[in-house]
Amino acid sequence: MVAASLPPDIKQAETPAPYVENLPVAPTIAPDSLSTDLTQSRIEVSSSFQGAKVILYGAVFQPKDQPSDVVVVIRGPKASMRLIRKTQHAGVWLNSRPVVFEGAPGYYMAASSQPLDRITDFSHRRLLGLGLDYIAMDTSRENKVVTRYGVKDVVVNGLEADYLDWRRAVIRLKSKAGLYADNPLGVRFVDQNLFRAEVTLPSEAPIGDYTAEVWLFRNGQPVGYSEKTMTVEKVGFERFIFNSAHRHAWLYGLACVAMSMGMGALASRLFRRG
Repeated sequence: MVAASLPPDIKQAETPAPYVENLPVAPTIAPDSLSTDLTQSRIEVSSSFQGAKVILYGAVFQPKDQPSDVVVVIRGPKASMRLIRKTQHAGVWLNSRPVVFEGAPGYYMAASSQPLDRITDFSHRRLLGLGLDYIAMDTSRENKVVTRYGVKDVVVNGLEADYLDWRRAVIRLKSKAGLYADNPLGVRFVDQNLFRAEVTLPSEAPIGDYTAEVWLFRNGQPVGYSEKTMTVEKVGFERFIFNSAHRHAWLYGLACVAMSMGMGALASRLFRRG
């Protein structure tokens, strides 16, 4: 969960953002036109985890005279973001009510053999969610005021006039954290048919299942598709703590309180003896 502030000078969007409820579905394409794989399908996260690099590689079959382009999209598990906007009241800058932007992928990377606007047109980029400007984000159709994380009057965003402002803030903050990236030359052809792309996961990469989508384009049209999955999971004692916090939240909270009280009592006795 990320808390941040929007700059007050963000301009109002003139047109509403497209509403996307679900991730795009791969069209019916011959499955033998493209083959891909990952050097690692399971990333283990421990206390010493400093990030990871995974190589996605693949081959294009039955090449034609037309040159081929490849687009790789890595999507992480969805996560909500808690945002705060700075607003001015009577000459004083105050925080607005928190806004929860739901349905944004926790990690997103798009890599391509050349800039996306040279590979395909706007409609395909928007439909398939190719590039930071076209990330598919689920969002509520209406604003809801709820209680989240113990905070009252939290606004869960809907399709209001400032939707694009919040969307830009999500992308800007995620990009700054290294969780969103666009790499227009991230796919490199080793020879005519073989290609590779490097996926960089920062230390803040969310835990969960990732999807690696690979699209093959010719003459601006998608002619091949491949999908692989990758899992980022905690191991060792960190895994035990993570699972306890998510599966037994009340017991985990009570254990933390009891541990804090015990450490406080121990520290008090030690200082008294000193």
